[in-house]
Amino acid sequence: MAARRHDTDTDAEADGPITRDQIRARLQEITGEADDLATEFRSKAIAAGAVVTALIVVVVFLIGRRRGKKATTVVEIIRV
Repeated sequence: MAARRHDTDTDAEADGPITRDQIRARLQEITGEADDLATEFRSKAIAAGAVVTALIVVVVFLIGRRRGKKATTVVEIIRV
């Protein structure tokens, strides 16, 4: 598999040795893209977590409500 070159420099400079500035620029480009993706994912993950948490709370409430109705004891008081 051939490595792809993604230089922003001209082709004449690409044939020469790779400089520290070229490496630094490429690394900054890659980490910038990763930071952007992480920010997008983080906001979506927080929203999804909030929805899942709300659903869990509603389901637990409904299960408890049903169970409470089934297990309720009825006490009748009769006056004589």
